[in-house]
Amino acid sequence: MSSSLTSQLNAFVTSEATGRDNKQKVVQEYNTYHNTKESIDKSQKLSIYVTSTKYFYDLVTDFYEWGWGQSFHFAPRYMEETFEASLSRHEYFLALRAGLKKGMKVLDVGCGVGGPLRAISRFSKAHVTGVNYNDYQIERAKKLTRFPELNAYVKGDFNELSKTFPENHFDAVYQMEATCHCLKKEKVYGEIFKVLKPGGNFVSMEWVMTDKYDETNPLHVEVKNGISQGNGIDDLPSYKRVLEALEAVGFEVWDQEDVALDADIPWYNALQGNWSLTGFARSTFGRFVTNRVLGVLERVKVVPAGTVEVSNFLNSGADYLVKGGQLGIVTPCFFTAARKPEKK
Repeated sequence: MSSSLTSQLNAFVTSEATGRDNKQKVVQEYNTYHNTKESIDKSQKLSIYVTSTKYFYDLVTDFYEWGWGQSFHFAPRYMEETFEASLSRHEYFLALRAGLKKGMKVLDVGCGVGGPLRAISRFSKAHVTGVNYNDYQIERAKKLTRFPELNAYVKGDFNELSKTFPENHFDAVYQMEATCHCLKKEKVYGEIFKVLKPGGNFVSMEWVMTDKYDETNPLHVEVKNGISQGNGIDDLPSYKRVLEALEAVGFEVWDQEDVALDADIPWYNALQGNWSLTGFARSTFGRFVTNRVLGVLERVKVVPAGTVEVSNFLNSGADYLVKGGQLGIVTPCFFTAARKPEKK
């Protein structure tokens, strides 16, 4: 293993997150939700799911940074591009489609550790506020931010944005693969609609099932469920369901496409990886090696009990994503552009 990768792994296993809470207990709570979610009372499911998603990101944030960097999303990739360049282009695409400009007030729904937010604010010169329910990710985002005059980070629930921000407040809103964690699409889109100014754009990259998904095919169902549990998602909707939800809350959808179809290199190639230094941690073999190293470190109590269990369910989720991509039944790159109508 290269010295660069060794130093990255050392930073990962000694990070602040590995010392927080009892990982084993959190893993058990998270898995309990996914194994029993069909029997949970509907009136309680939303609050339980929000907590489950918070647990998920408590567990996986450092794994994501180790394997992915600061931008936790997929991207269509062209032959001449590196993986990192494709992520940046994907972020700039969203900024352009939203019409972001200097001086605008913009909301990033589910900002993670702020990788896309920082890139988009530098690119567009707009002021971007990131909202996130996870304390640890907000803490990481603030530490990684070098231009605070263009960025802000606020703790808040996607499902209650209008309790965190004034209505008709933002010039534009975007989200990159974050609202897949929301239980009710109408709820989160309705909250985005409230805080967006009339005439403003909401642009989005959603995880969805494609027309190729067959709910009567046992393999398709297994893959869908495996993706959901391995990635902190309750249920993956069809792309048609996403469009219906946007229109139901009042948005005018003016563009939509699966941008992954315009790629030379499949989006799931990022999880298969390659033999470059930057691609190793994401590759199937790299994930295997990382898992084995963590197993040794857990046994000698360098990392907390439960760390390998987190690695296991993330690897399972990654494998199911690759399978879903190969089958063509899922895409994380369903782009929509919607406008809040002007007041009459």
